Amino acid sequence: MPWEWAPLGRDYFKLLQAIHTTSGTGSPARAVPARGETDYVYFENSSSNPYLIRRIEELNKTATGNVEAKVVCFYRRRDISNTLIMLADKHAKEIEEESETTVEADLTDKQKHQLKHRELFLSRQYESLPATHIRGKCSVALLNETESVLSYLDKEDTFFYSLVYDPSVKTLLADKGEIRVGPRYQADIPEMLLEGESDEREQSKLEVKVWDPNSPLTDRQIDQFLVVARAVGTFARALDCSSSVRQPSLHMSAAAASRDITLFHAMDTLYRHGYDLSSAISVLVPLGGPVLCRDEMEEWSASEASLFEEALEKYGKDFNDIRQDFLPWKSLTSIIEYYYMWKTTDRYVQQKRLKAAEAESKLKQVYIPTYKPNPNQISTSNGKPGAVNGAVGTTFQPQNPLLGRACESCYATQSHQWYSWGPPNMQCRLCATCWLYWKKYGGLKMPTQSEEEKLPPSPATEDPRVRSHMSRQAMQGMPVRNTGSPKSAVKTRQAFFLHTTYFTKFARQVCKNTLRLRQAARRPFVPINYAAIRAEYADRHADLSGSPLKSKSTRKPLACIIGYLEIHPSKKPNVIRSTPSLQTPTTKRMLATPNHTSLSILGKRNYSHHNGLDGYCWNDGGLGNSFSGEAVKWEG
Repeated sequence: MPWEWAPLGRDYFKLLQAIHTTSGTGSPARAVPARGETDYVYFENSSSNPYLIRRIEELNKTATGNVEAKVVCFYRRRDISNTLIMLADKHAKEIEEESETTVEADLTDKQKHQLKHRELFLSRQYESLPATHIRGKCSVALLNETESVLSYLDKEDTFFYSLVYDPSVKTLLADKGEIRVGPRYQADIPEMLLEGESDEREQSKLEVKVWDPNSPLTDRQIDQFLVVARAVGTFARALDCSSSVRQPSLHMSAAAASRDITLFHAMDTLYRHGYDLSSAISVLVPLGGPVLCRDEMEEWSASEASLFEEALEKYGKDFNDIRQDFLPWKSLTSIIEYYYMWKTTDRYVQQKRLKAAEAESKLKQVYIPTYKPNPNQISTSNGKPGAVNGAVGTTFQPQNPLLGRACESCYATQSHQWYSWGPPNMQCRLCATCWLYWKKYGGLKMPTQSEEEKLPPSPATEDPRVRSHMSRQAMQGMPVRNTGSPKSAVKTRQAFFLHTTYFTKFARQVCKNTLRLRQAARRPFVPINYAAIRAEYADRHADLSGSPLKSKSTRKPLACIIGYLEIHPSKKPNVIRSTPSLQTPTTKRMLATPNHTSLSILGKRNYSHHNGLDGYCWNDGGLGNSFSGEAVKWEG
């Protein structure tokens, strides 16, 4: 069958999990149900880039019949600028110093390298992606300071996060839900007292007593006093104008008077008056009128309650954002207290039922189409994937230049499947295991070099003009390794030859005051006023129209040159020959060595050709002015 059904998940849908086949032969993708409470998945947006890690919020069906997933974005370390990564590492080091634990001391370089691949950054950004791009299920959790970091490395497809990344303003913030464990946040538990040993601590400094269970009153008398307190509260709401508007009926007023704040006030009053009923009742009904105790449910207006429900729908239980964007005039304590009281009302129960009904009507199943072969998969000339890399003892030279190269991560020479990795001109590749690791974790499995040898990040790499001249490894913060092949080295751009005209050379000398070459070299981005230079040149050489003409020298025939050499033969130097001895230095050979240098890009000639040193002889002017300053090339 070309595809399978995948149940989707939380309470109302099960998340599909597509197991990505490493063979990449286009076989149907299997799907298994997700049993977790939160749905984290891999999304593939590029055949060569690592997977995206997203959290599914809901699945929606478009008008064209396709299924899209509304997801929350998570970012890897490679997706964030180097400046923010340095701040994140500094934050983690400060946490280690405060907790006085050496987490990374026991880790090897390989474990530290792979641990960075497990770190993610949460964001508040939402996006919609096609559900057919899901490539598997993963697990993302808030960093637990009580667990060892090795627990994340021992589990497959497991990630952690501790900071929140805002892609719009490029900032990192600590997550609101961090676990506060340790003596800084928790009390020190004293040792247990022995039998007969008294506690010498002063209890009044440690706690405040608000109730005595050994009171002279019976439970029935206490319950009767609480009924009186409720009645006083109901009567007080009838007298209060604002309360009568919010609680228009006697039944609602009695229900509001029976809330915890009224009962707590009554019990506190009874304790403060030594459990004297008459004295406590007189305090409940003073001369000014009955005491009215109201909690956050009564203090909030209907419009404020609507704003809170709207904010809760948008931000969830992020009370800081709720206060900042919706209820800035309320304190954080008031908002949290109102939330837990709101959960006890019928309004919360009704909304919960509505959400459950909406969840039943949402999409619960989706088709997963057949996976296409990955374009990065390396195949032989007959179209079949290469099974073995570089068989030993054979003289067969494969047509694919990538065959015979080791894996860029683990240096393996054999794999059932190979994938091209990096820029095409680098011709690097990964084995099947390292390719799957690259796709899931966004890095190479083996560290390329130690952390101490890595260069500090340069802000210049943020410029897209600079990034266009860099290799993919350099842009991703990975060093470029030379695997021994000349093709693995970074290739330079094509060389060029800048030919300067005679007019430009002459203008440099004539128009020095206008050009000011020294100042222009210090300001390379300031354009030179070419019109002013041309005008000055025209003023000084008004008699010349256009560019000056070059004087063409006439070349003498070869017969004249040979005749001149026969009449004026070159004088040979007198060499004093002496008998060889130990004190006599060896005479150096003065003959010119033949030039075997390779041809350069300058007209297919080497440097000596262009500078008149190879096969040319400058005349000393013995034949007259016509030969003065003229190069003569020997033909024989």
